[in-house]
Amino acid sequence: MTWRIGEGAAMDDVAVGTLLASTLRVSVPLILCALAGCLSERSGVIDLGLEGKMLLTAFTAGAAAAVFGSLPLAMVLALAVGVALSMLHGYACVSHRGEQVVMGMAITMTAAGLTVVLGIAWFHQGGQTPALPDAVRLAAWFPVSADGLRELPVGIEALALGLLGHNGMVYAALALVPLVWWVLTRTRFGLRLCAAGENPAMVDAAGVSVHALRYAALALNGLLCALAGCYLVLAQNPSFIPHMTAGRGYMALAAMIFGKWRPVGAFFACLLFGFLDALAIRLQGTALPLVGAVPVQAIQALPYVLTVVLLAGFIGRARAPKALGVPYAKTH
Repeated sequence: MTWRIGEGAAMDDVAVGTLLASTLRVSVPLILCALAGCLSERSGVIDLGLEGKMLLTAFTAGAAAAVFGSLPLAMVLALAVGVALSMLHGYACVSHRGEQVVMGMAITMTAAGLTVVLGIAWFHQGGQTPALPDAVRLAAWFPVSADGLRELPVGIEALALGLLGHNGMVYAALALVPLVWWVLTRTRFGLRLCAAGENPAMVDAAGVSVHALRYAALALNGLLCALAGCYLVLAQNPSFIPHMTAGRGYMALAAMIFGKWRPVGAFFACLLFGFLDALAIRLQGTALPLVGAVPVQAIQALPYVLTVVLLAGFIGRARAPKALGVPYAKTH
C-alpha cells in the first residue's frame, strides 16, 4: 500500500530531501572548524588560523592521496600536519605569550601561499593536485535513490533522502557535536579546560597546568581542522584547488560566535550557513517572482553577507571567555 498523496508531493519530497542532503554536505567543514574553534577559544586561545589549518591539511590530504594512492595514509598525514600547526600555534602563543591574532593570521597567510607554491612545484597543474580516483575517496554509506523510496510516507522520503547516502565524515561530524558538548560540560578535563579560559589563575592554584590544558585544546583543534580539510578533498571535491576553503574558516568562526562559544549553538549556525550555501546553488539561474533571474554572484554572496550581518550585532549578547586572548604566565 502507498501513502502517496500525488505526484506533486513526490516532487516536493525529492526537492526537500535533496536540499537537506546538500545542506549537510556543505555544512561538514563548517561544523568541524566551529568545534575546533570552540575547544581552543574556551581554553583561552584565539584561533584565526582555522582557515589556514583547513587549507594546508586539505592540500596534504590531496597531495598524499595523489602520490601514494592510499586513503588512510592521506588522512594520517593530514591529521599530523593539523596537529603540528596547532602545536606551532601553541609554541608561539602559549609558551612564549605571542600575539594570538597575529599568529592565527600568519598561519592562514602562510598556508594560502605555501599550498600554491608546493602545488605548482610538485604537480605542475597551476597549484592543483591531480584528480583523485574513487579508491582514495570517501565512499557513501547507505546509498539511496529517489526511485527506491517512493513507497515511503509523505515527509519520510525527504528525511531519508536527506540523511542517507552520505560518507562517514558527515555522520562523524554530526556525532562530534554532542561528544564535544559532553566533553566540555560533563568531564573533568572539559571543565578544567573551560576554567582555563575563564580564570587561569584559579586553575593554576588548583595545581593544574594551564599550558597543558591549552596545548591539549589546540591538539584537538588541529585534529578537527584536519578532518575538515580531508573532507574538502577526499569527499566534496575530486582534487585540491588553490584557496578552495573560500573563507569557510572565517564562517566557522562566525558560527562559533553566533553559537556563543557553545558546540550546539555553533552547530545550528553552521547548518544555517550550509542551508544558504545549498540554496544558493539551487537558485542559480532560477527566475524569482517580481525579481527575475538573480545574478549568480548575488546568490553566491548570500552566506558571506549573512556572516557579516550576524557579526555586525544581530546575535544577541554573546560573552566571550574572560581570559580569551590573554597569555598566562605562571607566578611563583
